[in-house]
Amino acid sequence: MRIALDPFMHRHLSLEALPSKVAELGYDWIELSPRGDFLEWFKAPRVFPDRVKSFKKALSDANVQIASILPMYRWASNDEGERQAAVKHWKRALEICVEMGVDTMNSEFGRGPHPDKGSCYCCHTGSMIETCEDAWWRSMEELVPLFEREGVNLHIEPHPEDWCETLQPALDIIRTVNSPRVKFLYCAPHTFYFGDDTKAMIREAADVLAHVHVGDTFNHKASSGLRYILNPPGTQARVHQHLNIGQGEVPWDDFFGTLHEIGFDGIMTACVFAWEDKADASSTFMRAEMQRYIDKFWK
Repeated sequence: MRIALDPFMHRHLSLEALPSKVAELGYDWIELSPRGDFLEWFKAPRVFPDRVKSFKKALSDANVQIASILPMYRWASNDEGERQAAVKHWKRALEICVEMGVDTMNSEFGRGPHPDKGSCYCCHTGSMIETCEDAWWRSMEELVPLFEREGVNLHIEPHPEDWCETLQPALDIIRTVNSPRVKFLYCAPHTFYFGDDTKAMIREAADVLAHVHVGDTFNHKASSGLRYILNPPGTQARVHQHLNIGQGEVPWDDFFGTLHEIGFDGIMTACVFAWEDKADASSTFMRAEMQRYIDKFWK
């Protein structure tokens, strides 16, 4: 199992300084999320030979490896020009992944309303979901053969506001892709968008589950919908968080225990965003807590 850190809260560090910081925090692996000096959000990669060379040296010097690279491109856009640009960026990101010697990439289904292009997402009542799904399939027709050719894995998660944001149909869509390289990423902070029975959901995903994000969140549906209070009342905004283990309501014994039950041996990433003012303490705590649960159930 690869125990990784998503170092988004440490993105102020240079690429060269990042590996030693990750090692200092107790991790051997990085899940490299978007950052302005590498794979920028939605834009072309900011990557060139000297940058790759210096980053690889820093990783080697710190004895840290990249578990996964996380691009965020609009591969599901219903704007064909935007979709084509996203596929172009994906192809370049895949080349970078191979050049870095990394065997896994992960991302989200994508093309919710952010950044806003002026069209209405309609919260699952309009036609944008259908056109985004169709766009995503067109992108996958281009990209999956490249992942298979290069021997790189692709792990995909449903995300709140994306065209696909729930456990189903995400699992069946990934099964329909029918590629040994394309697997499912279960994000624990999205638990209560998926459902309420963590054990059942992880068991349902077992055949395609290769990657988990570890972070806590509150059940936004609990306490008559008042676990979070949004103003003005009736707003369509929805909330989730990426907190330290124990600060929310994810049932962690169920989560880790069921992962062990199904024989999970993939990537497990600490994925907390809520504490940039105490990022070191949060990341260190998460590493220790994940190890405590691993020792409890796997040993």
